[in-house]
Amino acid sequence: MPGSQRLADFENSWYNPGAGFLKKTIWYFLNALFFNSFFPINAIKIFLLKLFGAKIGKGVIIKPFVSVKYPWKLTVGNHVWIGEKVWIDNLDSVIIENNVCISQGALLLCGNHNYKKSSFDLMIGKIILKEGSWIGAKAIVTGNVIVEENAILQVASVASTNLDKNGIYRGNPALKIKNRF
Repeated sequence: MPGSQRLADFENSWYNPGAGFLKKTIWYFLNALFFNSFFPINAIKIFLLKLFGAKIGKGVIIKPFVSVKYPWKLTVGNHVWIGEKVWIDNLDSVIIENNVCISQGALLLCGNHNYKKSSFDLMIGKIILKEGSWIGAKAIVTGNVIVEENAILQVASVASTNLDKNGIYRGNPALKIKNRF
C-alpha cells in the first residue's frame, strides 16, 4: 500500500547515542533504580547524572519517578525543578537553563519518526528551555524546539514550534494566548 510504513525497512545505523553498549546498559539499570522509582535522595541522583556526563547546576531538585534517557546529552542550570514522572527522552541534547520548572508528567521528546517515508526514518532535534520557562504538567516539548525566556507551556499542551519570550501557550498544537508580563 503506498505511503504505508514498512518497519522491516527501518534502519537508523547513522544514529550515535554518544556511548557504548556497556555505558548505556549500566545507565539503564541506574536510571530504573534511582530515578524512575520512589528513591528520594536528590544528591545521589545529581551525583549519578554528573558521573554519566550530565552538566548539572546548583539547587536542582529531581523528584521521584523521573526518567533520563542519556545523561551525557543533558545540561541543567541552577535552581531547576524536575517534577514527578518527567521523562527526558533526550536522543539529542536537552539544555535546561536556570530557574526552569518542569512539572509532573511532562515529556521532553527529542525523537520522532518521519511518517512521509515508508522506512519510518528516525528524526532527532535538540530542546532548549531558556531561563525562567515553565513546562506545565503532562505537557510535551518536541525536538527542534526552543522555549524562550519566561515562556509558559500550560497543562497537557504540545509545543512543536518555538515559544516566544514571556508567552503563555495552550493546546495541541500550543498556541499563544497572551503574554506573561
